[in-house]
Amino acid sequence: MTTNKTAGFDRETLEIIAFRLHDQEFCVKTTTIREIRGWAPSTPIPHSPPEVIGVMNLRGTVIPIIDLAHKLGMTSTVANERSAIVVAEVHNMVIGLVVDRVSDILTVRASEVQPVPEVTASFDKSFAEGIIANEHGMICFLNLSRMFKEREIDDLAA
Repeated sequence: MTTNKTAGFDRETLEIIAFRLHDQEFCVKTTTIREIRGWAPSTPIPHSPPEVIGVMNLRGTVIPIIDLAHKLGMTSTVANERSAIVVAEVHNMVIGLVVDRVSDILTVRASEVQPVPEVTASFDKSFAEGIIANEHGMICFLNLSRMFKEREIDDLAA
């Protein structure tokens, strides 16, 4: 995150990586991303949480692979050759997030991030940092540290 103050205008910017899940655009801060890998099958783990597809070997370290669509309450992703694994670090643990495809790396002004509207009183908007509207549509800005609580990350590592 960069902050420049010029002529009285706040120019705070965010570097984000945008990706698609079921024809919807999502993004996360690039500072949470370690790398982007092409799709590779993972090894299933018995009795793992439903969003955990399995594990994979990332240069000698076994990491959990998460079906991000399922974690967000969407239909599970059916991985194919265009799918990608976004390797992120959350609460000091490395995880892989399966996405349909990575769209772009963008720089946006922090002022472009709009709050998520209240849908109902029981609506949990904690996974979303906000919404970014651009010329191509809207991007849901995810907060991985709120999406994966420290306790959940510990359970994934077990």
